[in-house]
Amino acid sequence: MPAVNFDPIARPYRWLEYMSFGPWLDRCRSAQLVHLTGAQRALFFGDGDGRFLARLLAANTTLTADVVDSSRSMLQILDGRIRRIGPQARQRICLHHADALDWHPSGSYDLIVSHFFLDCFFPHQLEQLFDRVLPHLRPGAQWVISEFAIPRNAFAAYLAGGLIALLYRAFGLLTGLPVRALPDYSPLLLRRGFVPLHDRRYLAGLLCCQLWSLPSHSLAKMI
Repeated sequence: MPAVNFDPIARPYRWLEYMSFGPWLDRCRSAQLVHLTGAQRALFFGDGDGRFLARLLAANTTLTADVVDSSRSMLQILDGRIRRIGPQARQRICLHHADALDWHPSGSYDLIVSHFFLDCFFPHQLEQLFDRVLPHLRPGAQWVISEFAIPRNAFAAYLAGGLIALLYRAFGLLTGLPVRALPDYSPLLLRRGFVPLHDRRYLAGLLCCQLWSLPSHSLAKMI
């Protein structure tokens, strides 16, 4: 199986996003921003060109973050965006060019951010990822997740299913991504003690931005 490579879409990604969904993906990413201003140490998985990271750094002036991405080109674009904010902002982040499934966290985090990232994995890979990061989460840690979703309305669900299948085929051709269906990550998080706090939906439920939390008692059970 060829390796997945997101470098070919790094430069045009923002314009591809706007041409396909207008401003809605960007609005979805920022839906839970108001709840994240108290975080101290964040772990970002695949933030793309860094638009959300830039907003969060501006809204939370004491936050530091590790940013993990398998695309060197995406990291370069993100790096340039954060450097334009100023040297102090750039000093607050550490970039890691790595596959999330191979990368080993070394710090402790009270926030994880993954926007349109979990849908790039099979369920068993998500279990591997979740189990790797869990030991590095602080009590009360939050996880903000933006993803495509199947709407509850039957007609909207039918249309969304076709659109999502088309997006997977396109990304498969451009990047080599083998995944062809949205993974159901919610039960995987629930089994690990996470609880959902907030859920925002857009485009009739096609897009969702959720905020999950890991209560202190959940961590205690895992020790």
